[in-house]
Amino acid sequence: MSILPGAIRQNGYVVHDLDAAAHWFATSMNIGPWICLRDLELDGFSHRGEPSKPKISIALANSGDLQLELIMPHDDQPSMYREFLDAGREGLQHHAWWTEDFDGTVAAADAAGWTVGHQGDMGGTRFLYWDQGLLAAELMEVNDLNQWMFGQVREAADTWDGSTDPVRDFG
Repeated sequence: MSILPGAIRQNGYVVHDLDAAAHWFATSMNIGPWICLRDLELDGFSHRGEPSKPKISIALANSGDLQLELIMPHDDQPSMYREFLDAGREGLQHHAWWTEDFDGTVAAADAAGWTVGHQGDMGGTRFLYWDQGLLAAELMEVNDLNQWMFGQVREAADTWDGSTDPVRDFG
């Protein structure tokens, strides 16, 4: 039995410059528009078992059924995002799976000996990253709030003309 539920739902990219990356994807790959949530403080966050309070900005867009996420850390607070950039990397950092059975999936991964890299809460949505070596594996809890938000991102992509407002702040 597979631990992770279903198909990959998201590819996550850690970047130095959120706006430049979003514009690049929009103009070079015709992926957009990018919906940005800026200066987010992550609640209940821990990195490798120790409390941390990173501030990040994210941008979301869809390419068909696949959601893409850009993540830009704003500080040196410990996180897998900061580790990724500090190692001289920029780009694809994780694949994400979404689940309604967050606790059950975490228990199965724990039983298999997977190593938690970081975890936290973003606006009432729990998430967790396992350190899998080359790429991290993220698990995100499905709830009404993120399903509504992800629906807005998908609708924006489905109706985007390919040029108008390629990078938009949410709200």
